[in-house]
Amino acid sequence: MIISMKLFRITVLSLFMLFLAHTSAIFAQTVIGQWTPEAMVDLPVVGSPALSPDGSQVAYTVRTTQMEGNESGFTTHIWLARTDGSMNRQFTFGEQSAVSPQFSPDGRYLTFISTRDEGRQIYKMYLDGGEAQKMTSAENGVGSFLWSPDGSRIAYTMTDPKTEEEKTRERERRDVIMVDRDFKFSRIYVQPLESDSAKAIYAGELHTTSFDWSPDGNTIVFAHQPTPRIEDRYKADISTVPADSGAVTPLVEWEGTDDSPYFTPCGEYVVFTSHGGQLEGIGIQDLFVVPASGGEPRPLAHTYDRNASIVGFDASGNLLITERRNTLSALYRVPLDGGEPELLNPENGIYNMFTVNREGNRVSFSFEDSATPREIFFADLDDFESVKVSGIFDEIHFPEFGRTELLTWESYDGMEIEGLLTYPVGYKEGDRVPLILMVHGGPAGVYSQTFTGQGNIYAIQFFAEQGYALLRPNPRGSTGYGKEFRYANFQDWGYGDYQDLMSGVDLVIEMGVADPDSLTEMGWSYGGYMTSWIVTQTDRFKAVSMGAGLSNLVSMVGTTDIPGYLMAHMGGPYWGGNMETYQRHSAVYFMDDVVTPTQIIHGSNDLRVPLGQAQEFYWALQEKGVDSEMILYPRTGHGPTEPKFIADVSNQILRWFNHHLGR
Repeated sequence: MIISMKLFRITVLSLFMLFLAHTSAIFAQTVIGQWTPEAMVDLPVVGSPALSPDGSQVAYTVRTTQMEGNESGFTTHIWLARTDGSMNRQFTFGEQSAVSPQFSPDGRYLTFISTRDEGRQIYKMYLDGGEAQKMTSAENGVGSFLWSPDGSRIAYTMTDPKTEEEKTRERERRDVIMVDRDFKFSRIYVQPLESDSAKAIYAGELHTTSFDWSPDGNTIVFAHQPTPRIEDRYKADISTVPADSGAVTPLVEWEGTDDSPYFTPCGEYVVFTSHGGQLEGIGIQDLFVVPASGGEPRPLAHTYDRNASIVGFDASGNLLITERRNTLSALYRVPLDGGEPELLNPENGIYNMFTVNREGNRVSFSFEDSATPREIFFADLDDFESVKVSGIFDEIHFPEFGRTELLTWESYDGMEIEGLLTYPVGYKEGDRVPLILMVHGGPAGVYSQTFTGQGNIYAIQFFAEQGYALLRPNPRGSTGYGKEFRYANFQDWGYGDYQDLMSGVDLVIEMGVADPDSLTEMGWSYGGYMTSWIVTQTDRFKAVSMGAGLSNLVSMVGTTDIPGYLMAHMGGPYWGGNMETYQRHSAVYFMDDVVTPTQIIHGSNDLRVPLGQAQEFYWALQEKGVDSEMILYPRTGHGPTEPKFIADVSNQILRWFNHHLGR
């Protein structure tokens, strides 16, 4: 039989285009037979939606996992879909990730950052495909970037590269590190579209954290801090600079953090988030507006949580922001005349990652809930009728879920506390089961109604399938419940918050769900701090797991990379009569009655909660003869980022809990 090669090529091309047009061709009929940490971390993760200027297409990222053989990493690529959900296809390919998608203002190109032959650079591709074209040659790689409104230039940030003298010292093994000196600053560079040469637009020692173009493209407004030190984020101010380089003009110089500046669509004002002139580190981001030419900033209406993130503007010039509200996350419209915020989406899950089109009438975003994996959606702002555009999970079939419900209870002092209870898979009413108390980080973290099947360090559905119920409380100090609630654990770590947690445990016991003789607990970061504290206060738990936890606030404050955050909660440093405060909230000073079997998990390269915090507590447990073990993950900072390590955490914890429960 003779087949026309022309017909063959056409058929192959047609099949290829059909393949690209359907997500299910990539993730076809995947069946997850069992909830395991490995299967959960292997699930794709969608994110970073970007809406085309005309609102007709959405670009987004899909992260996939590599765990075969010697591999333990993630690769991210960009996908492209129409806003009606059609033509959903993978846009970038290859071994190197592509991230941070942005459409060019004329809609002809999709631009992104990829690490290829010359580090992190910006690339562009025509929307109908083809080879990616490298746009930048940033010596030390691109941090973030933004197109100018007219599409003639790109502005990007780059951290100062090593000088020739520094390279020589490194080669000659004379590269001594002088702490808090010779900083490398993140600066803004502007590059014309038809050039590969970029120019820094300001001199001097300012470390850029965020920036925006004016609508006419003549000015850039940017937030900056005096050094790259994390602590100096509390000294961030806002300035403007001509886009073709020139003198920096201060715009907002309040005490505390001033950040996230955005020009209004008319170009006459700049909106931003700020501590409002107060030096504080617990977590307030109020909204303000200031004339772009200078003047006194004016506050906008307070949001529910006073912790807003700016998205952009709608067609009428109102500000769009996202914010946590209890266990949910949502989009709000905030009038610039001081009017009250208006909720725009239904209150039924986690709406996040919003981007808005040029006209301000359409948005792309992510949505998920406890039993629904995150996907990318599109909606018109006038009615918010959402359309799913990604469909990455359409052909992935999950095992049975342990259902999750929202609980509310009163703590010891009458304060209302919320938490999420996930039941064991196949739970039957009246059964008493082992309970895992999970404590989030922060303390200004929050447990929200995110997908419980995702492969995080604590694999919720994995534990649920193994017969455990899991309680995730939001104790005082959590984000999402307003300023007063977030400040309620000031100089009170381990006391009111501990009572909030234990009253939640008591509720689940009273409900007839938790077996009071089979209680366990795990927490990471501040959650790990609460683990160390809990075992000094009670012997009710059969076993606990402390992840990246604090145990001695005295030694912690001088060794962490964020001492200001701890001092904000403790009322200053430990001298000047404040030593008792630090000791009163540190587990190592209350070891006399500790008997609970304790597992300690930590990253060997953790700068946020240094390894010494784990070592001190492990030494104390061993000295007292408490059943304990310590697990270290190499190449790991404040939490594992390699998928094999992420999966291993839950496996190690289940082994520890099962052993001490006799299961």
